[in-house]
Amino acid sequence: MVGLKPSDVPPPLGVKVLSAGTAACIADLVTFPLDTAKVRLQIQGEKAVVDAAKDIRYRGVFGTISTMVRTEGPRSLYNGLVAGLQRQMAFASIRIGLYDNVKSFYTGGKDNPNVGIRILAGCTTGAMAVSMAQPTDVVKVRFQAQMNLQGVARRYSGTMQAYRQIFHHEGLRGLWKGTLPNITRNALVNCTELVSYDLIKEAILKHKLMSDNLPCHFVSAFGAGFITTVIASPVDVVKTRYMNSPPGQYKSAINCAWTMMTKEGPTAFYKGFVPSFLRLGSWNIVMFVSFEQLKRAMMVSRNKIEATM
Repeated sequence: MVGLKPSDVPPPLGVKVLSAGTAACIADLVTFPLDTAKVRLQIQGEKAVVDAAKDIRYRGVFGTISTMVRTEGPRSLYNGLVAGLQRQMAFASIRIGLYDNVKSFYTGGKDNPNVGIRILAGCTTGAMAVSMAQPTDVVKVRFQAQMNLQGVARRYSGTMQAYRQIFHHEGLRGLWKGTLPNITRNALVNCTELVSYDLIKEAILKHKLMSDNLPCHFVSAFGAGFITTVIASPVDVVKTRYMNSPPGQYKSAINCAWTMMTKEGPTAFYKGFVPSFLRLGSWNIVMFVSFEQLKRAMMVSRNKIEATM
């Protein structure tokens, strides 16, 4: 077997929450440049962005990364990393770590829940996570969107300064800006990501195509990443545009979507699709593989500690 063996005892809630947050942080560290490239492609076409960088045009994910390195330096690829890690510890711990427990709650502790229960559990933990972690997402997106160019004023100089400035100029509503589209997006992402991973993994194990090890987790995570990107991309683009917008540019998330449709056409909703898939696919692989192994490693350590007591 490749990797650690699954534990005979189901991991407790604390192990799942801690391993989920840690695994998501590992995945963010690996895939953050792809996420930054995705954000830049999604906001390309906005008036503020066009005015700030008239001679810069992003073309494709790797073209965007090379352009950013050439014009802003390699550190620009990790703009907002601190807020991103803060987001994952608060966000993934809830949406992924609580998923099994919420699923069990809805079924009354019964095994083999149906797809509807899994979707409901995914939507529930996704919405709970956004409600708590939204300010970290707003700061992360704004850092990723700002350009490190000479002659272009930087909106924020540091993570804590960004939280303070947003609260000072926009109030609590500014820190929770875009909560509705983000809840919609993350309900879609969470239930699609976790449910598709669940179902693909179960199908692989049921038909004995692989055992419960790293290759199985890799294939399940890759499939979940592709399905999630197709479903969530339009909401993700609207979320990014709306959260990054200055006060007054859009009346609401729906107005943002309508403006995109009328001014840029339906293809605007799939801007940055390739980096979204590269990012979500690779993020899912790193996160789920790390999550499964961290849970098992924590259970091994826990069993050893209990054995010595």
